[in-house]
Amino acid sequence: MFYFDSLDTTFRNPMGPVAQGSSIDFTFKADFCDGLWGAELFIIDDDTGKRTFFPMEKSTDGVTDVFKFTYKPQKVGLFWYYFVAKQNGFDTVIGRDDMGQAVPMSDGLRSWQLTVYDKNYRTPDWIKGGVYYQIFVDRFSKGAEHTPKSTARIHENWYEMPDWKPNEQGLILNNDFFGGDLKGVEQKLDYLRSLGVTCIYLNPIFDAYSNHKYDTGDYSKIDSMFGDESDFKSLCKSAKKRGISIICDGVFNHVGADSLYFNKYHRYDGVGAYESPDSPYINWFRFYEYPNKYECWWNFDTLPDINEDYPDFCRFINGKNGIISKWIKNGARGWRLDVADELPDSFLEALRKSAKGASKDALIIGEVWEDASNKISYDKRRKYFQGKQLDAVMNYPLKNAIIDYVRYGNAHGLAVTMRELCDNYPKDTLNCLMNILGTHDTPRIVTALAGRIIESNDRERKAGTRLSDSEWKLGIHRLKIASLLQYTLPGVPCVYYGDEAGMEGYNDPFNRKTYPWGKENGDLISWYTFLGSVRKASPLFKDGIYKNICHENGVFAFSRENGNEKLIVCVNLSDKDYNLHLDSMYYDLSKKEAYKGDLTVKPQFYYILKKV
Repeated sequence: MFYFDSLDTTFRNPMGPVAQGSSIDFTFKADFCDGLWGAELFIIDDDTGKRTFFPMEKSTDGVTDVFKFTYKPQKVGLFWYYFVAKQNGFDTVIGRDDMGQAVPMSDGLRSWQLTVYDKNYRTPDWIKGGVYYQIFVDRFSKGAEHTPKSTARIHENWYEMPDWKPNEQGLILNNDFFGGDLKGVEQKLDYLRSLGVTCIYLNPIFDAYSNHKYDTGDYSKIDSMFGDESDFKSLCKSAKKRGISIICDGVFNHVGADSLYFNKYHRYDGVGAYESPDSPYINWFRFYEYPNKYECWWNFDTLPDINEDYPDFCRFINGKNGIISKWIKNGARGWRLDVADELPDSFLEALRKSAKGASKDALIIGEVWEDASNKISYDKRRKYFQGKQLDAVMNYPLKNAIIDYVRYGNAHGLAVTMRELCDNYPKDTLNCLMNILGTHDTPRIVTALAGRIIESNDRERKAGTRLSDSEWKLGIHRLKIASLLQYTLPGVPCVYYGDEAGMEGYNDPFNRKTYPWGKENGDLISWYTFLGSVRKASPLFKDGIYKNICHENGVFAFSRENGNEKLIVCVNLSDKDYNLHLDSMYYDLSKKEAYKGDLTVKPQFYYILKKV
């Protein structure tokens, strides 16, 4: 037998990603009976493919052969490592299984990942231990009257379904509005504070044709249907008084065809790139056949792609008085970056310098749907967490793993995801990840957990499908468990507006209905308020170490620890009792009872236990 665990300091100290120039103590063990005379540590540089081996020093602990080597990475980057066990006559390559344990490799190699980041890399402390809340502004709350744009269709009934049927040309125009605005958000700040919210992530608020605003028309102006610059400053100021920060949505990969910069429909003053090759914006875009054939996002001709490497555009966004610094100086605490994997490294590095220059504790969150530590985008390995780009990302891997566990009982998959996050993401990144369960791009979480699966793009069926009474009851039960995990695992939970009120619906536009003021599910509101209070009361959620306790047969249990403080969360989704051994006296925060010794966790039951 061979022994190594990348998340056990007995074998790797420190565990997880490390700063450039720091030392890592590797310890590899094997049973005496294996008859090893030596072992080697192999490290692969991801950038160059260079493979370097290091002989390990042999000793014994009386039970196993012990091999040690201390490695000090001098270069920032992504590395991979594995071991070679040397026996008389042959060598055995030792890689990892999906839980990071040592196993002999016969077919192919699964090596461990080693992320090395810049020694000066830090992420903002103010978000750690907090709670994000995502707001799709038009659908959250009305606060003031605004003159609608001539291109907008206004719903008279707040509770109507958003437009979902294509027009005669087969197009979804996304030009229907309900009247939500920045003043409406400001008027609901006390409600958000009662939920424990510490950071509001606003979907795009800048001038644009559509209701979703991902087709930016003018980066320098608040959309007139949401308010104006003074309304934004007022929101930021009022939020700050309540301990809440605001982050904006930055859409820098593309703009709207109907924009100041492209001006395909001639609605803006000035000359856009579509109108003339002499436009000051002409080099922001890539034309194949001028003017009607151009590079656009996912072939939507309403969203022409930006050439982010063009110096003039980069200066416009990231310069000393550029868009990034403008809105931070106006009160924003940071940015969420749309399709971050389509933004070049050089642009992201310039953006980070701009944001941190405007405010050293500015937060930069990227939209990345996979493991962002080793993401390959357009055949290029990305470098988000090596110190010069992002602080964190939207945590889609955890979202998918939680849903897969809560709906289908896959505890092992959730444990694997958590191990990969802890092994691959710098601790500073891990502690400010945006832990989502749903967003404007995904089905509502209660629907994802209990609704009927509709695989097709049948909008009519999705529009007419609602949870049955039994599905609704099951969905609420599952949502409480999913949100418990979301709030207590490493990272910062992000509530998509209305999830806490029980909103249901499939993907866009059914996940973008208006907030149901006066029709909320009070039981869920109380639950989310409780979860927010739990996070606020304990420093464990800022940086407490995650340790897995159990991940089999539908049971998932883990602890968060920091010195003498300890919290245990245990969820039993099996059909049998699970015996949880407690090493001390614990107090259950939801049931308000104390336990010691062996605790029987009933099927479909959960505990959130704080060490007394």
